[in-house]
Amino acid sequence: MSKHFDVVVIGAGPGGYVAAIRAAQLGFSTACIDAWSNAKGGPAPGGTCTNVGCIPSKALLQSSEHFEHAGHHFAEHGIRVAGLSLDLEQMQARKARVVQQNNEGILFLFKKNKVSFFHGRGSFEKSEGGNYRIEVSGAAPETLLATHVIIATGSDPRALPQAPFDEDMVLSNTGALDIKAIPRRLGVIGAGVIGLEMGSVWRRLGAEVTILEALPAFLGAVDGQIAKEAQKAFAKQHLKIEFGVRIGSIRVADEVTVEYADARGDSQKGVFDKLIVSIGRVPHTEGLNGALIGLAQDERGFIMVDAECRTNLPNVWAIGDVVRGPMLAHKAEEEGVAVAERIAGQQPHVNFNTVPWVIYTAPEIAWVGQTEEALKAEGRAYSAGTFPFLANGRARAIGDTTGMVKILADAASDEVLGVHIVGPAASELIAEAVMAMEFHASSEDIARICHAHPTLSESTKEAALAVAKRTLNF
Repeated sequence: MSKHFDVVVIGAGPGGYVAAIRAAQLGFSTACIDAWSNAKGGPAPGGTCTNVGCIPSKALLQSSEHFEHAGHHFAEHGIRVAGLSLDLEQMQARKARVVQQNNEGILFLFKKNKVSFFHGRGSFEKSEGGNYRIEVSGAAPETLLATHVIIATGSDPRALPQAPFDEDMVLSNTGALDIKAIPRRLGVIGAGVIGLEMGSVWRRLGAEVTILEALPAFLGAVDGQIAKEAQKAFAKQHLKIEFGVRIGSIRVADEVTVEYADARGDSQKGVFDKLIVSIGRVPHTEGLNGALIGLAQDERGFIMVDAECRTNLPNVWAIGDVVRGPMLAHKAEEEGVAVAERIAGQQPHVNFNTVPWVIYTAPEIAWVGQTEEALKAEGRAYSAGTFPFLANGRARAIGDTTGMVKILADAASDEVLGVHIVGPAASELIAEAVMAMEFHASSEDIARICHAHPTLSESTKEAALAVAKRTLNF
């Protein structure tokens, strides 16, 4: 017998599980379907982010940063470390525990909020009695009927046609997080977020890392001044990055051989023990059976939605990586909450211009809003203010003075148009900028707010003061 729900969410990644919880909070009978399994075959909700993305990568980034600090930076603090060694198995075990804790946390939240969870793959079947019929395939098959359906099936890593992922020699983000021994030579194709973060992890742990990037410049979406500052920092860390590369053949045997043309067009060859391919992601709709009910998708496979995440079908919504917009976990969460509230008749909003971006390298890179290059291209008059962490007391105290805070404001109104940070705790500092922009604050508003001393956040205040050319500490 079919089970009926007001809302059925397909996918329990960041967007899906949050959408389900919010729908339940609003009084809807809600179910969430997810196929991710842990090593024992049990449910592992949280999607790519929790299982093979955001969470495990940050766990390894933290562990590898501790290792590098112990080996290279503790001495300046008067801390002597003798006989430093690496237990990679323990490091990976800690990462797995962090992932498990997040999986279990989501299951607890489902129970707390009375969301019915079904472990398996959800696919559309023909509608029944005005409701959508969804089959759950898994260890315990179920048939669900739904008045509203929210599709949150996420994305998959994009592979190179000449080198499909085997997760042993040629690695996606999944394999890159689960390397069993430190490779002596690690190749990375793609200098985006995943490439830089994974390259940083294994470089800190002892690998010789070479990143091959097709674009002619570093981090083209990032403000140019910030990107240059970050690139200088990575060069000092011996993270080798080649730009303007055209990948040719890739041969996999006991090692991976990559033939490529460099920026000058000259033929080059890289030989690696492992190769990480991080050239973007594609929407995941396999097994959804959307064609059966006429669900519209574009030529790239994204589910087509309007500005409010409605598909072409009544009461069917789609959010997160499977639709247009940035492929970010927090963007998916915002869309999930918004859709649940729209189903309830509310009028929420999601402002893509105030969605923050973060790269969790060392230094961290974070930004929100427009870059200086975009403002110039638009012909918009602006003022810019920067403040280096070199002049920040807290940064000196913690021993990390790399980078700066940069604020861009409208020349006439002084409204903040973009904030860009490279340096310590950039991922945390960017939240103040997001709030300022969401409330249409001016740089003067930020400059007039009392920031605690000594804190890294004082650099944001000083950058705001710099917009009006009146910094106090630089």
